[in-house]
Parts: sequence; C-alpha cells; structure tokens
Amino acid sequence: MLIRPATAADKNAIWTIMEPILRAGETYTLPRDMDKASALAYWFSGEREVFVAEDNGSIVGTYSLQANQKGGGSHVANCGYMTAVTAAGRGVGRAMCAHSLDRARARGFRSMQYNFVISTNERAVRLWQSFGFEIAGRLPRAFEHPTRGYVDAYIMYRDL
Repeated sequence: MLIRPATAADKNAIWTIMEPILRAGETYTLPRDMDKASALAYWFSGEREVFVAEDNGSIVGTYSLQANQKGGGSHVANCGYMTAVTAAGRGVGRAMCAHSLDRARARGFRSMQYNFVISTNERAVRLWQSFGFEIAGRLPRAFEHPTRGYVDAYIMYRDL
C-alpha cells in the first residue's frame, strides 16, 4: 500500500470515500447532508496536510494531519481518517495510522490526540489502542448516533 500526499486530482476519489461515511452519520460530527464542495473544502482546509492510501492504483483511504490547537497546544497533532467502505478490514486504517504517527514525528509534534472518537466505532477504538492510544476522557452522550441515540465520545491520546 502506498501512502502519499493528496493532490487536487485526488479530490473526486476522496469524495467517493467521504460521501458514504458522511451520509451514514455514525463516525464524524459533520452534517450528514454536507455537499461535495463543502466536504472537500473542510478536508483540504489550509491548516491540514492531506494524504491518500493507494492499493493497486486505487485510492482506498485518506487522512488529514494538523496541529490540534494553536499556540501553546500546537505541539500536539490531530488526525482524521476515512477508509473506503469497499476496503474495510484490509489494513488501510492501520497503514494510515502508522504513516500519520511517523509524519507527525517528522513534523516535530510531541504527541497526538483524537478529540472525538465515537464509542460505538469499536473497530477504530481498538485500532487506536493497538497503536498505544489511551482513552484520556469520556464525553457522556456527546454524539447523536442515527440509530443508537446519544452515545459517548472519547478523547484519545498518546505521546510520540
């Protein structure tokens, strides 16, 4: 699997990954009806570095890396990851997480924090924990899941 910086030519493939995730409304706090232009503007915002994961020439995942906060918190990285529905269970998330940790270290970040991991996204929670992330906090009923109602969200953290 090749992970490389995203280019403008990748935007349609990234939207193909993003759209079903946004429409499902189960893992991101973005509006379920977000349009393509708004979603891509969010993902490619100026403070983010965006990557894609390619498998046999097809883009199967994307992640973004940025400082979690400005100023005194700018040494903490933050990432968001999306894997194509058709590529679930093929190690795409694992590859992107490993790459993001290396990239964050190379950029001088000292730690990484995920601000809002939905508790019902059990595969992601287990994956992040396998990389040494700990649940640093729990936000009770902070996310309205479309089928499960109000569920907890976690803040997950690890040193780099």
